[in-house]
Amino acid sequence: MMKNYNNSLMAMALFSALTLSACGDGKDGQDGAPGTPGTPGTPGTPGAPAGSTVSYVDSAADVTFEIQPADINVAGGGTFAIKFKAMGKTPQGKTVPFTGLDMVSLYSITVKENTSGDGAPLQWVNNAMTQGLGSSMYCTLTGTYSSRGRTGNACTMVEDANEPGTYTGTWTHAGAAPIMNPNDDLNATHRFFMRAYNVKDSEGNSVSGKVLSDRLDFVPATGELVADTGKDTVTVEACINCHGNKDGHIAKIRAHGNYENPENCITCHNPDNQPSEEQLAEGWVFDFGPMVHRIHAGHHISDYLSGEAKEYFGEIGFPGELRECTSCHNNGDSWEQNLYREACKGCHINVNFETGEGHSEFSLVQTSDTQCKNCHGAGGLSPAVVHNVGKRAEYADLFKIEAQTATVTDPTPGDGMKTLTVSAKITMNGAPVADGTVLADYMTSTTRGMLIGNIDANGSVTALNGTSAAISITSGATLAGGILTNSKEFTDAQLTGTVYVTAEVQVCADKGAVVKCRDGAGTALEGLEFGADHGLANSAPLAYFNLDDPAGATVVARMDDPSRITIDEAKCNGCHQNLTHIKGTHGVTEFTQCMNCHNENTGRSFHSTVQYDTGTVDVDGNRIFATVPGLTFGQRDLVTVAHRFHSGNWDAGRSIPAIYRDKDMKLNGFPGVENDCSACHQDNAKFFAADGGLTSGKRAVLVGSNYVTPVAEACRACHEHSDDAALAHFKSMGAIVASDAATSKDLPVESCATCHAEGKEFGVDKMHAN
Repeated sequence: MMKNYNNSLMAMALFSALTLSACGDGKDGQDGAPGTPGTPGTPGTPGAPAGSTVSYVDSAADVTFEIQPADINVAGGGTFAIKFKAMGKTPQGKTVPFTGLDMVSLYSITVKENTSGDGAPLQWVNNAMTQGLGSSMYCTLTGTYSSRGRTGNACTMVEDANEPGTYTGTWTHAGAAPIMNPNDDLNATHRFFMRAYNVKDSEGNSVSGKVLSDRLDFVPATGELVADTGKDTVTVEACINCHGNKDGHIAKIRAHGNYENPENCITCHNPDNQPSEEQLAEGWVFDFGPMVHRIHAGHHISDYLSGEAKEYFGEIGFPGELRECTSCHNNGDSWEQNLYREACKGCHINVNFETGEGHSEFSLVQTSDTQCKNCHGAGGLSPAVVHNVGKRAEYADLFKIEAQTATVTDPTPGDGMKTLTVSAKITMNGAPVADGTVLADYMTSTTRGMLIGNIDANGSVTALNGTSAAISITSGATLAGGILTNSKEFTDAQLTGTVYVTAEVQVCADKGAVVKCRDGAGTALEGLEFGADHGLANSAPLAYFNLDDPAGATVVARMDDPSRITIDEAKCNGCHQNLTHIKGTHGVTEFTQCMNCHNENTGRSFHSTVQYDTGTVDVDGNRIFATVPGLTFGQRDLVTVAHRFHSGNWDAGRSIPAIYRDKDMKLNGFPGVENDCSACHQDNAKFFAADGGLTSGKRAVLVGSNYVTPVAEACRACHEHSDDAALAHFKSMGAIVASDAATSKDLPVESCATCHAEGKEFGVDKMHAN
């Protein structure tokens, strides 16, 4: 108690002392006057609003670059400098500055006039490669790089702290930057572009594909942008026709595994990139023009090499006509003007210019490319003429068959047979065909003729004579006044209702006119523009006739109804050039001719099994194909046939198919992306109708003498895993499959659209997005 009392007294004394001190001015504890305000501090930099920059993207195409000629000095012998801005797309689709780049590579090439007498008149020169300094130059945050087991100096890249997404690069090492070529022509057209590395998605994974800038074509001396370099004769659009489209780039080039453009490829694939002696001996060529010619002709290397070379180039089959130069050269006439031996040898592999062997009947020795134009610069030996460029389209109406009438008579009532008589106007070389003309002499195959079939109320067709011509235009036919007439007996049941009439005839042509394919003795003639191996298809507009009532209404075939068609014939021709080319001696140019054989009511197939390459050979070196157990097809509907062939689910009964699967079920031979429906189908096509069935209205497919449902039959044509589990899934969705095919074509609609219609979670538009 005493201790606490003393502490209290001490506290009171201390409080009194403090109070007396505070009141020393006599104002009894009032506040003093405010002091002088201090100097305000410097305001901090406001933080960037959320979402104003991005450091990751969903795909390579979501990164773009802004580069101006005034901001770069990458040519000649001056001081290297570069400035660019990177932009990225946010998950919400907004384009904002892209931050955090740590490595890019720079490419610089120049158009150079070639005066050597060999090679293309204009050539691309890679300014690093021509100095032996690689093909590009790296820029990193440290000024050094380590890539593919190599290390070295790089330009030093810095992101502007005050302007996110803006980067500058300088060369801080001794000597000139690798892409600075002191012998460069600064008044020539230059191409510059970049590639960014280590770009990630939101989950930290590297985005697939190369992250490339657009190309900057300009003249360094003036900074002027160049719209036409005079050298880009193949555009990316031409390549996309076969290789597919991915964000405006080529979707599939097997050698590089991602998208590229021919305008970029020439950065490395140019005359400065020469193969080694060993590679030359094997047939390797790296210069873009000759290399692409050889690849597409299947001649890039010696036959059947092993290893990587064979895997990439050994067995390529071009889907169109090699001689149709404008299939790829769709940007100018350089294919006619730039004549040099190395490019020609891509296809003409049997020509030896040093000895003259194979070079015309005179065995001309060619010592330099300057001589090429002496013969091939113009006239009958020019590329356009000797390659018949564009002639199929130009000659389309040289042989035209236009059905006029289709009538039925009953010569012997009660015998169950009636006679169909068909007349057609035939025009050859712009004039009615003359009386007495032997049409067989002009035809590449004399078994072709008039295609005729029934059309039911749903627009489904059934050919009168199966997969052959219904009525001949040669045997038994009469010609009078340009009108061909012929007759044939069919059953009473066949000659009712609406029938379609068209034709498939292929003829020979030369110098812009239909000509005979063989002489009077039957010997095939040679030297034709379109001979027995490359015939010209007839034009045969589809015609409809009501056999019950000539004046009555007719039914339109479903494959002639635009509202029921999802395929795009123009896209097929974009890769194949023309349907005639891919169908041998068949004179077809349109699907309405194909439908005669390839329809849902032709219940048999010439290619019923599926075979794959086992990767082994027999004692004679022939490749061995094996059959996939239990996987068969018993119909030839166009949908299924086209899906099967292009997805490699075909047989090797007649010959090794152009597209096939190997022992690992990997697709070989198809130039595009196999699940890219838009490669053949119309853009934004709707495959399912409102009732869940197909847009085409097809509800049953004949297999043998019974019927299956069409959706599962179409799907399994591509999905080679059509095993028991897949079939069980099809059947759970209401599909009728071959093992339990129905005797009636009146089948229920499958439930596939419930999950797989466009817009659904597992819709074909999502599952097949390339």
